[in-house]
Amino acid sequence: MYLVTVLGNLLIILVVGSDSHLHTPMYFFLSNLSLADVCFVSTMVPKMIVDIQSHSRGISYVGCLTQMSAFLTFACMDDMLLSVMAYDRFVAICHPLHYQVIMNPRFCVFLVLVSFLASLLDSLLHNLIISQLTSFSSVQIANFFCDPSQLLNLACSGSFINNITMYFVLTVFGFLPISGIFFSYYKITSSILRVPSSDGKCKAFSTCGSHLSVVCLFYGTGLGVYIDSAVSHSSRNSAVASVMYTVVTPMVNPFIYSLRNRDIKDALRRLHSRMV
Repeated sequence: MYLVTVLGNLLIILVVGSDSHLHTPMYFFLSNLSLADVCFVSTMVPKMIVDIQSHSRGISYVGCLTQMSAFLTFACMDDMLLSVMAYDRFVAICHPLHYQVIMNPRFCVFLVLVSFLASLLDSLLHNLIISQLTSFSSVQIANFFCDPSQLLNLACSGSFINNITMYFVLTVFGFLPISGIFFSYYKITSSILRVPSSDGKCKAFSTCGSHLSVVCLFYGTGLGVYIDSAVSHSSRNSAVASVMYTVVTPMVNPFIYSLRNRDIKDALRRLHSRMV
């Protein structure tokens, strides 16, 4: 699964970078999402494979913080990029005549850069909270990686300032991106419903299908982890649910975009013909 995830996402990056037909804002964001997915899954799975082979589940204090920081950076990067891609679809469908002016290359690079800096800030704030743990050597984490949600529960117990910081982080880096996606698709749906022809509606919806599938998969599995951990308190269920959004979701993203996207399939055929 790890190899399929890495190779599939790297293939998307290669196809988008090598085909001039795909040098558009939507595929520029898609290639950055694929890169974030490769880095995201690489923060956990190699360590998990080593643990399985060595039958050792220990991790050092610095190693845990490093893994958690990388995990949060690229998870937040996925979150931000999905919001940016929703905004891109909103501009393309609701303001098609101004699309090239609004989504110019400089602005696209700016959006990716802001997403990356916001992700680093999110990771830094989590590190500041969790660094309050003093007896870290005796901590046991009921998961296959340094799960930020479990570490936050340990670090924030009995600390009002840490609780306020945690809720602020969740609001800014969780609620706001999701709200942006919902607002974009509300506007997109309202605009599409005003299209008189059914063919025009289907064509407009088809441009959002892949992105909407990835959004539902990413947030659905991610929310399922936290709901399950809050209700069942089962370490096995929590670990299995974590695999869904940390390993399975990045693995299926390339298939969703390649199988449901005619431009990607055409670019893959052109790349194959050049190689042959």
